[in-house]
Amino acid sequence: MLKTVAVAADMVTSYGWGTDLCWEGLFSGITAIRPIERFSTHNLQTGNAATIPGLTMKPDESLVMQMLRPLLDKGSIEIPHDTFVILATTSGDIEFVQRFVSGEENNPEKSLPDCLLDKIMLLTGTCGKGIVVSSACASSSIAVSRAASLIRNKVYDCVLVIGCDCVSEFVTAGFSSLMALDPDVAKPFDKNRQGLSLGEAAGYMLLMSEERAAKGNIAVMGEVAGWGLTNDANHITGPSRDGSGLYQAIYSALKSAGIAENKIGSISAHGTGTVYNDSMEMKAIKKVFAESILPVYSVKGGIGHTLGAAGLLEIIISFKSLDKKVTPPTVNLSDIDEEAEGWVFPYPQTFESSYTLSTNSGFGGVNSALILKI
Repeated sequence: MLKTVAVAADMVTSYGWGTDLCWEGLFSGITAIRPIERFSTHNLQTGNAATIPGLTMKPDESLVMQMLRPLLDKGSIEIPHDTFVILATTSGDIEFVQRFVSGEENNPEKSLPDCLLDKIMLLTGTCGKGIVVSSACASSSIAVSRAASLIRNKVYDCVLVIGCDCVSEFVTAGFSSLMALDPDVAKPFDKNRQGLSLGEAAGYMLLMSEERAAKGNIAVMGEVAGWGLTNDANHITGPSRDGSGLYQAIYSALKSAGIAENKIGSISAHGTGTVYNDSMEMKAIKKVFAESILPVYSVKGGIGHTLGAAGLLEIIISFKSLDKKVTPPTVNLSDIDEEAEGWVFPYPQTFESSYTLSTNSGFGGVNSALILKI
């Protein structure tokens, strides 16, 4: 079976530029969720989000492109010309819609994800082939699954996945109207959790067939060994309360990887901090891993919920976790919920396995699970 390997990856989050800063920020136990200065939050459910310092609203360049340009321009990544590009985002260049509504912009079509994809392909110098995956909060984990599938099935042997989303007034108002935001900061798997905190980030991962990487003498970060996708079709925003959709996605991922559940050593959970998401995730995890207790963690207490970028960032962190054989602490966790007790901790946990599981879920009932190996 053809293997899909990750050969390069990086990110920018509210902790700063680079994967190492995000990793160090999570291990500090200090959240990067802070007061929003970009727009007024007077009528919103919260005034906090995990924003990137230095990003400002500009008429000629979106917040997302302000993240992507230095990330992809810095010269540390060599992207082959024939690379297929997959962009994962929920709102992309959303500012152009906001400006159209306020009368500052006369072309709202500039906000279309396809336009952002065109800009990314121009920036990366790829040959003009690409797609957009926009599937709520599981967008970039689904994009990685799609990339791995394309490589395994010999459609392409090199795929670049990019995940990005920003904290905008439009999106913050939307989540506020759903009463989905924690008035303070997100507390994944905490007994007193009240909702999520929005975050912004961008990241990329370059994936290749194992053969192409070997032929080019390219160092490998790890393998995307298996994946599973489901839709529980429970509700437009709410997950299936019993976790059945995610449970099925995890089993599909294990089958795709050709391994048993006892091979998994740790779990990077979606862990939004909403009451129902965290509960259904623990139900699904406990059902699959009934024979053992594994270390489970969420990064969203540190960097917020980065929407379309979330899954990709968590996959990158998962590879680093696999390399170091330790899980990051779940930031802002102080009073562990009964369902998560013994599984989730506010401090690092060690493990020995070469396999980890990364899960994501999103609006519309979508669920994603990936098995990663190092």
